Amino acid sequence: MRIFYLMGKSAAGKDTIYRKLSERFPMLRPLIPYTTRPQRAGEAEGREYHFVSEARFLELRDSGRMIEERAYQTEKGLWRYGSVDEGGGEDTLWLGIGTLESYRRFCAYFGSERVIPLYLEVDAGERLKRSFAREQKEAVPCYAELVRRFQADEADYAEDKLLAAGIKKRYRNAELGACLGELYEDMLQYV
Repeated sequence: MRIFYLMGKSAAGKDTIYRKLSERFPMLRPLIPYTTRPQRAGEAEGREYHFVSEARFLELRDSGRMIEERAYQTEKGLWRYGSVDEGGGEDTLWLGIGTLESYRRFCAYFGSERVIPLYLEVDAGERLKRSFAREQKEAVPCYAELVRRFQADEADYAEDKLLAAGIKKRYRNAELGACLGELYEDMLQYV
């Protein structure tokens, strides 16, 4: 079993790259996280997340199958995120998406030799532009939440934390085609 684990700060392009990797490598089984946050415009149940109630999230946690979980006090209330062990055999190849902290928990749960980090980097100014454009699509934009997430990411993905997690390779997502080409090349050694 191997898990390709995509991560990066908010608006680094994770969702777009996740979709492209899924298309390029259809043998990768998606690891769909669970969340209590509201569904955003353009998202679909079971594609980006399983959107569940607080009660359902806590049931999953209590089942003992939760690999990792996080909770954020946002401008819109408490949002929970988590990943559930969905099973799969030794030959299963997974594609997951999450945070640096969730990556570390996946490594602890499955063993770091089975989890391949795919860390995306994007210039802070570009991330702010992307975040603003995404927030404008919401029925009720919450720019305070955009700022909170941006600031939290600066701390959560600090260089010392990346190094402590063993993140050496970084994929610069300034130009999508070039970033995907580099990812495809590196992933081919495993699939």
